[in-house]
Amino acid sequence: MSPGPRLALPWRIVVVATAAVLVWLFLRALLDRDYDRPTHAVGAVLTTAVVVPLVVVARRVLDRRPWAGLGLPSLRAGWRHLLLGMACWLVPAAAGFALCLGFGWVEISVRTSVGDVLRVAALLVVLVFLKEALPEELIFRGYLQHNLATRLPAWQAVLGQAALFTVFGFLIGAARSVDRLALFFVFALLLGAFRAVTGDIWAGVGLHVAFQTVAQLFGDVGAVFDVVGADVLAVVAMGAIPFSVSWMVLRHRYRDRLNWNARTPEPVRQSG
Repeated sequence: MSPGPRLALPWRIVVVATAAVLVWLFLRALLDRDYDRPTHAVGAVLTTAVVVPLVVVARRVLDRRPWAGLGLPSLRAGWRHLLLGMACWLVPAAAGFALCLGFGWVEISVRTSVGDVLRVAALLVVLVFLKEALPEELIFRGYLQHNLATRLPAWQAVLGQAALFTVFGFLIGAARSVDRLALFFVFALLLGAFRAVTGDIWAGVGLHVAFQTVAQLFGDVGAVFDVVGADVLAVVAMGAIPFSVSWMVLRHRYRDRLNWNARTPEPVRQSG
């Protein structure tokens, strides 16, 4: 079946990127209240419930191409990449935590019981997956990066989606300082690189879940730890060390597939 004519690439990028900003701003306004876990849970469910159909419609109506091109195979096919992404962040981050604590740069005390910490951590994994990791990876590394990669070399597609993700962070109010903008951009570059070499978004989802869960667990959202030296912990243990190690793992593991000048072929058969 012929896919038929479709909207020009720049317009597809603008439409979906703008829709992403509007969705996050709408949900933020809808749930604008003092933080509590039920509100967080509602926001997480609503985010995935809105974003997934949005991308489905964009892929079918704007792209007129199969869903398969977006790099979200079933979890049965993608679980290895999911675990890889999580491990790439968690293992070096644990070493970073040990380094910060060992040198006395950071002090961490537990406000509650170990059982409470584990329950909060498990809940945050689910909420981060639904509110940040899956929807953001699906839009930015799935839809936007894939579309860019069909016309541009892989490295330009990665840079392009990283720029879009950083602008997104600024517009929704999540990245208004220089350090936050830098974090969004570097994080998106790493996620985009994993997308480019693995061929799907599951590694990025795993890395995203690991990073956001730990960041929230040791921050105000988790509210189970008191941290002295939080800025050092964020820069060293949650940023510089795990991001650098993740990049080295990616370069080593996928060294035979690192063709940054390659373009991604676009399936032309319309599904359904």
